[in-house]
Amino acid sequence: MQHRQKEQEQQQQQQQQQQQQQQHQQQQQQHQQQQQQQQQQQQQQRHHHQEQQQQHQHKKQQQRHKQQQQHTHQQQQQQQQQQQQQQQHKHKHQQQQQQHHHHQQHQHNHQQQQQQQQHHHHHHHQQQQQQQHQEHQQQQQHQQQQQEQQQQQQQQEQQQQQQQQQQQF
Repeated sequence: MQHRQKEQEQQQQQQQQQQQQQQHQQQQQQHQQQQQQQQQQQQQQRHHHQEQQQQHQHKKQQQRHKQQQQHTHQQQQQQQQQQQQQQQHKHKHQQQQQQHHHHQQHQHNHQQQQQQQQHHHHHHHQQQQQQQHQEHQQQQQHQQQQQEQQQQQQQQEQQQQQQQQQQQF
């Protein structure tokens, strides 16, 4: 059992690197916002006030610039992905739940829920907590759903790969 888990972790880390490369391109577009993004990311990992911080940032950038508002959406979402990468080898609840709240992604709900049940029965309260935070973020991002969906397709590929690993496991 343990040996298999190690194999899984290694494979997931490889996938993480692939996703980071895809994200690297997005980051170049958003280099103006990168500093705030990293700061926010660190705060999110420490505590669960995700929705408050992002609301705050959202308002700030709305006042500054209309075009920056688009960047805010893109950036918040990209940041969710980055946070997933860091936590992926521990538990994948964030990755699954980010997709979970997209009505455009209905087909993939089954896949995700399967994965959650297989992988984290012991993290239930954590998953629910993050579900609420992410719902909140997605409401802010509804104008940018097209961009979100694009990024999410990358995640779907990754999720399918992970699910295959779990089936072997």
